[in-house]
Amino acid sequence: MAKKIQKQFKILAPGGKATPAPPLGPVLGANGVNPGQFISKFNEATRELNGRVVGCIVTVYADRTFDLEIKSSPASVLIATALKIEKGSGKPNTEKVGVITKAQLRKVAEDKMKDLNASTVEAAMRVIAGTARSMGVTVEA
Repeated sequence: MAKKIQKQFKILAPGGKATPAPPLGPVLGANGVNPGQFISKFNEATRELNGRVVGCIVTVYADRTFDLEIKSSPASVLIATALKIEKGSGKPNTEKVGVITKAQLRKVAEDKMKDLNASTVEAAMRVIAGTARSMGVTVEA
């Protein structure tokens, strides 16, 4: 018989370097997850990401066990990493922070493809281009 799902929630944490300190620990504790067990399991699964922020879907069962599903990094993090910028613009329509090339856009789209609802890489590139524009990054034509 399948376990009864009690709760499901999403978190963002640095891959391989998560700690039970705030903000992660209190969120886990409030949702019935043992922070120590979660941190060791999460860090083991994301060791190769070395500090890059990744998404995770945590499913908590009635018997207080849990499963985690590691997702890829948010598109904005992948774009910022590709352009070597700290963060996006506070005023994306007037202040631009960088320019992303088609090759960089394709690389980010391929990295993010499994988590997007796009059927082709070109469609994924359009999704990523929209995120880049909203960050204040100019997309090369």
